[in-house]
Amino acid sequence: MIRVRQVKVRLGEEDFLKKEVARKLHISVSEILDLIIVKKSLDARRKDDIHYVYEVDVLVVSDSKVLKKTHSKDIFLAPKEEYKLPVMGKEKLSNRPIIIGSGPCGLMCAYMLAKEGYFPIVIERGEKVEDRVKTVSNFWSGSILNPDSNVQFGEGGAGTFSDGKLNTMVKDKFFRGKQVFSIFVEHGAPSEIMYLQKPHIGTDLLQDVVKNIRNSIIRMGGEFRYSACLTDVFIEDGKVVGVEINGKEQISCSVLVLAIGHSARDTFSMLFKRGLEMKAKPFAVGVRIQHPQSMIQMSQYGTMDSRLPVADYKLTYNTSKGRGVYSFCMCPGGYVVNSSSEIGRLAINGMSYHARDSKNANSALVVTVTPEDFGNNPLDGMTFQRELEEKAFLYGSGKIPIQLYDDFRCGIFSTQFGDVLPVIKGEYTFGDLNDVLPSFVTDSICEAMPVFGKKITGFDRGDAILAGVESRTSSPVRIVRDESGEANIKGIYPGGEGSGYAGGITTAAMDGIKVAEWIISRYDNLSS
Repeated sequence: MIRVRQVKVRLGEEDFLKKEVARKLHISVSEILDLIIVKKSLDARRKDDIHYVYEVDVLVVSDSKVLKKTHSKDIFLAPKEEYKLPVMGKEKLSNRPIIIGSGPCGLMCAYMLAKEGYFPIVIERGEKVEDRVKTVSNFWSGSILNPDSNVQFGEGGAGTFSDGKLNTMVKDKFFRGKQVFSIFVEHGAPSEIMYLQKPHIGTDLLQDVVKNIRNSIIRMGGEFRYSACLTDVFIEDGKVVGVEINGKEQISCSVLVLAIGHSARDTFSMLFKRGLEMKAKPFAVGVRIQHPQSMIQMSQYGTMDSRLPVADYKLTYNTSKGRGVYSFCMCPGGYVVNSSSEIGRLAINGMSYHARDSKNANSALVVTVTPEDFGNNPLDGMTFQRELEEKAFLYGSGKIPIQLYDDFRCGIFSTQFGDVLPVIKGEYTFGDLNDVLPSFVTDSICEAMPVFGKKITGFDRGDAILAGVESRTSSPVRIVRDESGEANIKGIYPGGEGSGYAGGITTAAMDGIKVAEWIISRYDNLSS
């Protein structure tokens, strides 16, 4: 096939894609036997010339004949982009591999191992996704928090209650990302994620995808254990030999995958006590800001044309004191959600359904923090997060504290809304977030906002709604692993976002595949 890049098609004229490809190749449309979209992005830099840019693979009768007619760097023989597993190792496994956590990393690792005959056991402290959805919905409606099954914990991981964004800046020379997307599509995700520049699934569709992947793993010989929390690991001669579940059940294992999320603080503490090597790492904290989605749409496109996708944004700024301030986990047409996972502590996140059809856009507006701010002990960042979340919980009496931006920058307690009305899952109350967040965070946000207002018209409007606290942007620790994927305690394979090796659904899933590769390349499977 022939790869053709930079195929530009005006908005509303997508049906003319094949015609435009034929023009670039100097052939007739009838000579195109098949056309596969590889990439599709929207170019809205010029509001009077909004168009799509495609990269496609084209099947013709003779590649060489067509290529002779063209002299462009954007037309060439399509490369082979296939994911390949490593050769299976020879070392014998004495027990089934155990995977702790069923988020993107754990699910993908389990899927690949199950497919190759390793019969993994997945240990999940929360509920299966269909039960978890009910538990979370009840919590948002005022029920008591379940500390083991919530927005952070449970099948599918924290990404299950998010926008389901799949875009990543990671270079993917081994095509693990393509493999992840293929598995998602095979299990119910929209096929468009294979080529969109900014693919997303949405929390509503993602729940079914997670359930379908779980059922495939079970059909291939895998096993899932729910409401099963890792409470201890057993080590002999520097190697893992077993785990303890729920403080009582013991299971032998020689391969243990730690696909824990970054909110598994009790697990981090236990592992640290058992001698697992960890390092503190930077992360970010702040607030989540809401604007009308129509305002973002007009600023980004200059039109409310319904044919355009729901607009998003990405903002960054370095303060006069060297602090990084940036938008994170932007949710077009989304909701702010109470994503707490510990009694007496409050954290928030953003979420969108596939349609992205709520009236508000929201994103985290966060400020970088480093070990210089919270301490170099591996668990000091976790303590820092907890202190902020405790303040937020106490300040709002368990409800999400919210504040208008004008009041925030003036240090005034908000009492009423302006034109922007909140779209929030969970109870909320007015307050002054300056009483919750450190001054270096609030000062940094206030310095960045006018700059962001010049990039997105209206971003710094006075009635934009801030909510706090956004504290779970990424893991505050990294569990050290060597070139073969193992921690200092042999047989333990840290992976995913919680272990400090990913930053979102796609990268966590890709890392789960990477961990599976390490295990497969070393050990023979259990079906031989």
